[in-house]
Amino acid sequence: MAAGGSGGGPGGLSSSSSSSSGPPPPPGNGAAAAACTNGPPASPPGLTYNQCGAGNPAAAAAAAAGGPGSGGSAAAAAPGGAAGGPLQREPVYNWQATKPTVQERFAFLFNNEVLSDVHFLVGKGRGSQRIPAHRFLYSDEVQIGPETVMTTLYTAKKYAVPALEAHCVEFLKKNLRADNAFMLLTQARLFDEPQLASLCLENIDKNTSDAINAEGFTDIDLDTLVAVLERDTLGIREVRLFNAVVRWSEAECQRQQLQVIPENKRKVLGKALSLIRFPLMTIEEFAAGPAQSGILTDREVVSLFLHFTVNPKPRVEFIDRPRCCLRGKECSINRFQQVESRWGYSGTSDRIRFSVNKRIFVVGFGLYGSIHGPTDYQVNIQIIHTDSNTVLGQNDTGFSCDGSSSTFRVMFKEPVEILPNVSYTACATLKGPDSHYGTKGLRKVIHESPTTGAKTCFTFCYAAGNNNGTSVEDGQIPEIIFYT
Repeated sequence: MAAGGSGGGPGGLSSSSSSSSGPPPPPGNGAAAAACTNGPPASPPGLTYNQCGAGNPAAAAAAAAGGPGSGGSAAAAAPGGAAGGPLQREPVYNWQATKPTVQERFAFLFNNEVLSDVHFLVGKGRGSQRIPAHRFLYSDEVQIGPETVMTTLYTAKKYAVPALEAHCVEFLKKNLRADNAFMLLTQARLFDEPQLASLCLENIDKNTSDAINAEGFTDIDLDTLVAVLERDTLGIREVRLFNAVVRWSEAECQRQQLQVIPENKRKVLGKALSLIRFPLMTIEEFAAGPAQSGILTDREVVSLFLHFTVNPKPRVEFIDRPRCCLRGKECSINRFQQVESRWGYSGTSDRIRFSVNKRIFVVGFGLYGSIHGPTDYQVNIQIIHTDSNTVLGQNDTGFSCDGSSSTFRVMFKEPVEILPNVSYTACATLKGPDSHYGTKGLRKVIHESPTTGAKTCFTFCYAAGNNNGTSVEDGQIPEIIFYT
């Protein structure tokens, strides 16, 4: 246990000592001996020195260690004194002789008036207690529980005890769960524990739904909310994230004693509102929720409806970058070795079948753009389970190109899981002018991880039926963007 005399700690503790000095010298040093031979320092308000070394943490430590100034016999009167005569000290028994080890001596001093140099007043009124303490650590043994860990961490930080601090952080890491991740994240940011904060954020990424439904979510501060909403790795649909943020705004209105109305919800959200990625919602989700919430302005609602329904899509004030709850580095493969000009579109989908040798998550395609300079395209992309003809993922969106033969990214709103050795069909339906296209296509393309050397093998096959001419050898959909 670390006891400090500066007061102001958590848990309603107040100190009867007015001392605000720095940490005491190490146990058993020369200062302890000097405290006994030269007399104790003047007693701070509320403290009474009744023994050699009282009020001096170095002397107390020396006494526990059995060193100089340990008070092993009745203390002699100080050679000097005040005008009224020498300071009188009460005789003490040789308690150290009954404690053969340093650990036992320190344990004896715990909660003991002997050599106490500070008192803590705990509680109020008649129920208050005056607890003696010493400004050093009694031992390196510590028992931490969920109810005490944060106050112990506060104390360890305040009195610069890194070993105790590390013990608290390790306890928090072991007890980190989805239902307390937001509470611990707030505390980690408060106590400047970046490693713990990082672990909390990773837990929230993996268990976003459970974390935002936990009771502690609505108790976090605005800065913590912003830090979470800025992440690209949250694993949850955006409309559910919006609903959780609305719950937080209602709780914050109550904390600020504001009426819970849309205007005040928007006010307390501040920057956080702009971090909701409304373009990632479907038009049905947006119409049923955010558009009717009253939190968005009429101009914002109209702008977002236009974004959902018009091509080319107008610019909106909200982020349209997909969130991807996947770890590791984004990968991509290109199945063509050469690029040519003039691939036309008449409303038919370009389609190509593919399979992989391991489980991956596809997040988008790379598509060719116009041969006529900068142009906007309207596009619908899909991944279909070939055997069942089930659409596993799609996005009706658009992209802008610069007239070069480069590929241009078109992303799904959520990652699409691709299982090993299963046939899938990649589809892209473009509306726009003639574009570049790929030739000298490869039937097998292998991606090798630059860090682990792991290989992901793609096998491409002809998709029968309406495919706008795309095949293994020529056509559109040159790139698949994925995570392993």
